[in-house]
This record gives sequence, C-alpha cells and structure tokens, in this order.
Amino acid sequence: MQHSPRKCLIVQPIAETAVRLLEGRGLEVHTAVDTRLDTLRPFLAEAEVVITRNHGLSVDEIAAAPFLKVVGVHGTGTDKVHKPSLLARNIPLVNTPGANAQSVAELVIALILGCSRALLAADHASRTGNGNFRVTHPTFEISGRKLGLIGYGNISKLVARLALAFGMQVAASSRFTPETDLIREGILPMQDIDQLCEWADILSLHGVPEATPTIDARRLAMLGPQGLLINTARGPLIDERALADALNAGTIAGAGLDVLHHEPIEDGHPLLACPNLILTPHIGGSTQEALEKTGMQVATKVLAELDKLGDAQPA
Repeated sequence: MQHSPRKCLIVQPIAETAVRLLEGRGLEVHTAVDTRLDTLRPFLAEAEVVITRNHGLSVDEIAAAPFLKVVGVHGTGTDKVHKPSLLARNIPLVNTPGANAQSVAELVIALILGCSRALLAADHASRTGNGNFRVTHPTFEISGRKLGLIGYGNISKLVARLALAFGMQVAASSRFTPETDLIREGILPMQDIDQLCEWADILSLHGVPEATPTIDARRLAMLGPQGLLINTARGPLIDERALADALNAGTIAGAGLDVLHHEPIEDGHPLLACPNLILTPHIGGSTQEALEKTGMQVATKVLAELDKLGDAQPA
C-alpha cells in the first residue's frame, strides 16, 4: 500500500543540499515565499515537519499545523518558537548550536574593525574627495585593546581565539563556564557584567535576553567615550533608545549591530541617524559555509526525530 509523502514546510530558505536530503528520505518539501500567516496556513495545515529560521514559529502557526510532529530551527536561537505549544503536544524541537559559530565570530571581528577604523565614514570620505579625513577623524588599532565578552559559548569562544590572535586582551562574564576553564584559555574571568563593562574597551554580547535589557544607559556610560559595543546575539539585549542617545552624545565611540529588537529596522528608528554605527541585516550566520553546515545539520536532526517516531522513509 502506497503512503502519501510526509509534508515538510520550510518557512525561510535553507541550503539546497539540505532540501535534497529531506526529499531523498521521502519528504515532500515546500519552501514558503514569505512568512505571513495567510501564506503559511495552507502548508501548515498539512505539514508534519516545519523548519524555520529567525522567523520562529508562533502559537497561531503551531495551532494551524494539526499534523505537526517535528520542528527544526535553522540556527541556535529558539526563543521565537512558542515552546509551550510544542510541549503541550509533545512535539520535539531541534536546533543547530555551533553550526554557524565561525561565521558569526568572524562578523564580530569585522564589526570591531569596521568601527575602530570608522570604515563607513572613511568610505564616504573617499567617495566625496575628503582627503583630510585621515587627519581629522581619529581611529585606533585593536591590538592591545580590552575585549569583554558577555557569555562564553560556541561563538564567543571563537571570538576570543580570534581576538587573542590580534593581540587583544580578553575577559568574559559567564554564568556557566568555570573560572579555571577561562583562565586555561587565556581569558580573564569577571565576576559580573558591571565589572566587565568598566574594564572593557570593546564589549561583545553573546547572552540570552532577560526581562530587561542587559545593556542600558548606565552600562553604556561604564563602557566610556572610547568604547565600542558589538551585538550579534539578540536585539533585546540592548536598550536601543539608550544606545542611540549614547552614540549621539559621544558617551561611547561606536557600535556594530547585526540584530535589532524588530527586523528589518523601521523607518525613523533613532539608530538610523547615529554616528559611527554599523548595521547589518542579521547576516552573522549567512556565509555559504555556515548556511551549508546549518542546513544539513537541521535536516539531519529532523530526520533523526522522525526515525524515532518511525515516520521517516529508510535511507
């Protein structure tokens, strides 16, 4: 007796090799053209597997998927997936921690270099014939600077390794990594985030948002007028209004953000007019290498969950 193929909805595109892996195991795969609920609804109605990226999966989207058996997140963060809805239906959730770590870590360094050398302003100066820019606009080397890491997971470990290679001093505040492990890796342990902000010249965020922003006006002032703030983790880690005020007032020297509270950024957002701010559209894990690794990893994990349920076709 022939069974109809299992339906898999991919909310946001993943690597074609991962799609072929899913199809090779008997799944019928549909990649959505956009993430509006009205667009997703007819495919959610039949889907037994959903793979999403930074869009997540809302309570309404999960409710619209009565046959759902597995959810996969293409990336590390699962905070935009409504986990209580999955738990209530005993639906497993898988993600891909570490698959994009190298790419995100390299972006952290790129943002640090971009801010420290004011590359956006320098580009504008070059295009407009401002030959005095190199005299009038101060920049600095990152060698010898103090890099503070909030959190010490897969990505920040690689950031630390790259920063040390640049000759930076590195410290971290981590709730989960023993001080002895940090010291062994050449990282100075910090007791708390306040201490880290007072010590650091450059602060890179790698934690998970809590009820209030980790970086507010008080901690920006601790970072100081020569300080840089880098965020490739989660937008809500930062009070964006306080950051805009700090950049405009010169409370800190610059910032590089790959993530925001709401993406894409809205017209009229106060950050858009800020000096020495580099904004990138959540591209940390979007290199060809990271997309390939992440796509294959999420597809493999989804298939493993189906195997447990006896629902995947044999390889």
